[in-house]
Amino acid sequence: MSDKIRKAGGMDRRHVLQAMAGVAGMAALGMPTVARAAGTIVVGTWGGDYARLLNKNIEKPFLISKGWEVIQDQKGDPERRAKMMAERRLPRGSTDLQALTGPNMYQVYQQGLTQALDYSKLPNAKHLLPSMKYEYGAGQIYSAMVPVFNPDKTKTPPKSYADALNPELGAALGFIDIQYQYTLLAAALAAGGSQTDLEPGKKLLLECRKAGARIYPTNESFAQGLKSEEITAGIMWKARTVQWQNAGINVASNAPAEGGLSYVTGFAIPKNARNVDGAHAYINAMMEPAAQEAFAHDMGYNPTVDNAEIPAELNKRIGFSKSEIDKLITPDFGFILEHDMEMKEWWDKEFKA
Repeated sequence: MSDKIRKAGGMDRRHVLQAMAGVAGMAALGMPTVARAAGTIVVGTWGGDYARLLNKNIEKPFLISKGWEVIQDQKGDPERRAKMMAERRLPRGSTDLQALTGPNMYQVYQQGLTQALDYSKLPNAKHLLPSMKYEYGAGQIYSAMVPVFNPDKTKTPPKSYADALNPELGAALGFIDIQYQYTLLAAALAAGGSQTDLEPGKKLLLECRKAGARIYPTNESFAQGLKSEEITAGIMWKARTVQWQNAGINVASNAPAEGGLSYVTGFAIPKNARNVDGAHAYINAMMEPAAQEAFAHDMGYNPTVDNAEIPAELNKRIGFSKSEIDKLITPDFGFILEHDMEMKEWWDKEFKA
């Protein structure tokens, strides 16, 4: 063996063997060693609080600590779905998995952009609730769309979507731009339409906008509007209400009389993911009881596994009564898939104009 090979990188063969022996000895004694890189996982996700909590509750404790490198690709889901479509013919895409809502997980699978999950690679899935286990993805957290309001500034607390989406509220009513799909569905139910008849809801929303209702770009900016009392009412996931209460914002919620539109966020794997094993490792990690419990505490969302332990007082705040659960409405994902582009176009060109 030449000196050049023996002394590659300035360390001769004897020193390499000594270093290897040292590492083996440390492991035998139970001493910590530097984790071997397991690979890189690129996660498409929303930014803000959700991205921060993914890192805190899933990535750091269950992936990074085991040698995985996790990179977040933070964008709104319309932009991320468009990017997936643009990359669909590439042998390898830019992300390994995508955080998406229930209808959007369904949509990208129907479009042939994502692959079926391999549940043999997900040992924690034995605890996944049947309603959260899909061929095309796995549910991470769930809640429902509810009226939210400032209890000190509201004479009559809204108990329905119709109460919350009242044009008489004027500029005290706020909407969230990224929630256009569920807002259109809720408005349709409030105005006597249905999930497949949005026209009454569109008319109601335009009346609210004409009366001065405000539009906020993100969930976080809507929360700031509540905190400053620029607005006093709107609709949002019940889970977010709990999160905002924890942050000291004076906000409350009620289950809507029409029945709450259920909301699920989960993960799907692009067909051209570079690291499919890493994507499965991430999904398995998100089902860890500790990760699920942390999201319940931090964000107020209900766990999607049956082995997470949620304190009774917290469950009272984030959960739903049996009658409210019985009235939960699962969105018509097929209708949303077929009409999403026109829903977004109407929202951008008419409602936001």
